[in-house]
Amino acid sequence: MKATIVTIGDEILIGQIIDTNSGFIAKALDRIGVQTHELLSISDDKQHILDTFASLQNKVDFVIITGGLGPTKDDITKHTFCEYFNDTLVINKEVETHVIELIESVMKRPASQMNKDQALVPSKCQVLFNKFGTAPGMWMKKENTVYISLPGVPYEMKYIVENEIIPKIVNEYQRPYILHKTIMTYGQGESLVAERIEDWENSLPEFIKLAYLPAPGRVRLRLTGRGTNKELLENTINEKVHSLAKIIGDIIVGFDENETIEVVLGRLLTQQGKTIATAESCSGGKIAQELTSVAGASNYFRGGVVTYSTDTKVSVLGVSLKTIEEFSVVSAAVATEMALGVQKLMKSDYAIATTGNAGPSKGDTDATLGTVFIALATPNGVLVEEFNFGQPREKVIDRTVNKAFELLQKEILKNV
Repeated sequence: MKATIVTIGDEILIGQIIDTNSGFIAKALDRIGVQTHELLSISDDKQHILDTFASLQNKVDFVIITGGLGPTKDDITKHTFCEYFNDTLVINKEVETHVIELIESVMKRPASQMNKDQALVPSKCQVLFNKFGTAPGMWMKKENTVYISLPGVPYEMKYIVENEIIPKIVNEYQRPYILHKTIMTYGQGESLVAERIEDWENSLPEFIKLAYLPAPGRVRLRLTGRGTNKELLENTINEKVHSLAKIIGDIIVGFDENETIEVVLGRLLTQQGKTIATAESCSGGKIAQELTSVAGASNYFRGGVVTYSTDTKVSVLGVSLKTIEEFSVVSAAVATEMALGVQKLMKSDYAIATTGNAGPSKGDTDATLGTVFIALATPNGVLVEEFNFGQPREKVIDRTVNKAFELLQKEILKNV
């Protein structure tokens, strides 16, 4: 089964907001065996919407639309639905009651006529209840295609997808199985990983596909199996992952989309009862941000400081002025003192420190653009390494974060 996801709104087309709804919907559909055929973003124009609907008619099973369901005049989706389905708007009493209760209980004021008009829906549609908002979703079918309209507000959209749409599709449609397995690797680039697993990749059966999803310092390998025999898919994918681990087990850190290295590190630190702190210069706090993005990070993350300027490295972390003058602020010696300083300050078992020249200008150092020193203070001493991550600035920062995590993981695993 195939779906097209359509986002309606000029604010997306001009870059004013980022479309996160399509990704959420696509993942939800994929979990139940519905393949997203394409993602479209179109303007708030009735004719454009009508043309899009017509172009998708009978070409996909589902057209899922987000946006344009608000109470203001620029929200035209409901009226466009009526025109496409030759229908008229009517008041849905259940929605009207919900709207009034929501406005009066949350906003503590009487519902206006504009609020009540949110209960106007095409007479032929099946209403999809919106627990968290006033705009209901709509489900309408024309020939072989179902058109589903959802509010653009993310938390409202997510509720309707999870509680209305997905259960309805599961109950009413026969679907194939689509299974994914993601292998997280760190420390080697896409081309090198591809070379190492070339023979393994060539041995994959036709119903399993491999995708490379690279980022600075990390590569995700996603296996996707499609078919009607779930047990065959599961067994084959598990077998292939097992054989892959024998080839590149040295760089694999996890086997799930959510099993990022930050999650793995958190689990390792928790299991060992150890703690971590960070002192960041060129990475600007991103290491601490990634560590604390994991639920339960308070069990092992002691804290972090961003000593971006030279004087704060001295005043906050106790880095020696003599060291800076002798070796420069971007050096192994300064990274080492930063790591030891934050380890002492935060009373942590491990401490990561970064200092470098991310660019585009050199700042307080003559170091080559892209030069980064990463120091790791451990219970047994300090490790420090020099890297050159090139340019642009964003690449340098991302690779610094990923390499710091890679170094930390390898050190922790020595004690497992």
